[in-house]
Amino acid sequence: MSHRQPFPAAERPVAQPASARMRPTLAAGQREFKLTRAAPAPSINRMRALTAALLVIAAALPAWAQSRLVAELRVWSTRYNENVQKIDELRTSLEQAAQQNADLDTLLALSQVCFMYGDVRAKTPEEKLESYDRGRQAAKRAIELAPKNAPARFWYGTNTGRWGQTKGIMRSLFLLPTVKGAMETALELDPGYAPAYALGGSIYYEVPGFAGGDLDRSETLFRKGLDLDPHYTNMRVGLARTLSKKGRVADARREALAVLEEKAPSNPADWIVKDVPQAKALLDQIKERP
Repeated sequence: MSHRQPFPAAERPVAQPASARMRPTLAAGQREFKLTRAAPAPSINRMRALTAALLVIAAALPAWAQSRLVAELRVWSTRYNENVQKIDELRTSLEQAAQQNADLDTLLALSQVCFMYGDVRAKTPEEKLESYDRGRQAAKRAIELAPKNAPARFWYGTNTGRWGQTKGIMRSLFLLPTVKGAMETALELDPGYAPAYALGGSIYYEVPGFAGGDLDRSETLFRKGLDLDPHYTNMRVGLARTLSKKGRVADARREALAVLEEKAPSNPADWIVKDVPQAKALLDQIKERP
């Protein structure tokens, strides 16, 4: 009759002489060695479980680092005026994170921070073009991962459009279908996504009439965006410019003054760094006009 082994083969203890199971230690208060029993060695199953746990933790670290960077950008995107060098640090860190594991949130954050760098930190047209191009490439990868993601379409269109503005509108008209397509798709995917209205209003304002520019459509898009977010000061600057271009100076002045008097801007950093100076510049331009 066979007998079951009390331990699986992998865990079965090997008989050892008593002396091998004893470890020499220095007895407290005595100057002599004394044999004490050693702690039992961990089982193989326990070691396997520990190794598996360590592997899970190691695998989670890159994802944790990426989510931390994304959360950090969300904070600093509205506070970068307090420390503009933070834009540089986040762009570098997010580029590294995207190289290691390019998930959707990381790519969107990278596209956004590249746009911020081009607008705020780049010193030359070449630096701006490079940063906007990095931003649109990151957004393109985000679209490949999530074709129905409205922010991915928006950041692709915004970086592409700003690249075209920097290069020169007339030299970049070939990009117009791409930028308009990104804007329209973003709005189809999420009609409540306010930034896409800002992009659309800017497109129809910037582009010459013969190439598809339309000030009435620009005004309509800006107003729809402001209906969704009345504190979106960049949108209001765009509306003021459009009204000025249409010859409605009093309306343009009112909108520009509303930017200066805004008490709770949706993006305080943009309001301080970009929107207030642009509103003041517009008021200076139209102050002599009836």
